[in-house]
Amino acid sequence: MDSPILTARIIQLETRLAYQDQTIEDLNAAVTAQWKDIDLLRRQLAKLTEEVKEAALHAREPNAPEPPPPHY
Repeated sequence: MDSPILTARIIQLETRLAYQDQTIEDLNAAVTAQWKDIDLLRRQLAKLTEEVKEAALHAREPNAPEPPPPHY
């Protein structure tokens, strides 16, 4: 009872489904990689923010001794 048209449509749908599955896997991998990058950038930003705050606090200290020049 299978008609050639129905068989062809089923094959076409299965092919499209396979490509869509691969596309979903590729997109998932891309999103996962981007989240890893975002996490790394957030940690770096937090570290730099802390360093800037610390530098600003040290800059406000009036009697802080200056470090020796690099040629010492």
